[in-house]
Amino acid sequence: MLDFCGKLTIIVRMEKINEQILRILSQKGRISNLELADQVGLSPSACLRRVQELERIGVISGYRAVLDRSKQGIGFVAYVTVGLNLHTRDAQLAFERAMSQAPEVVECHNITGAVEYLLRVESADLPAYKAFHTDVLGTLPQVNSITSFVAMGSPKDLRA
Repeated sequence: MLDFCGKLTIIVRMEKINEQILRILSQKGRISNLELADQVGLSPSACLRRVQELERIGVISGYRAVLDRSKQGIGFVAYVTVGLNLHTRDAQLAFERAMSQAPEVVECHNITGAVEYLLRVESADLPAYKAFHTDVLGTLPQVNSITSFVAMGSPKDLRA
């Protein structure tokens, strides 16, 4: 029993260190291995092995740059719910294909509830969003309803 508890404690500690590594990397993806190791209390070689293992098993699937959208000309963000008039696989696939081709759509989620999709749409301004709403969403035959929620600010946004 003591051996099992001792092993369990080691496993829990390893998981907590991995969680720390992931939290730090998600905030500072360009941190040096030396600094990361220091922050989580491991030797640099042990830390590097853990990071490489997390990459190997797919927990870490890549590293991204955090972009300032306003400096890219993005001044308008809306979350849009979309209901489909047909609840078939073909209708869903056609809608998803159209959204994958729309540069304004930076996220597309198939959700549960009264509607089928939640989109994050980014555009330069309200007229650009209106053009997307009318010329893209409004022309898709499978779209039954569109509801827009304009983001007025994002006090917490942890996406890269």
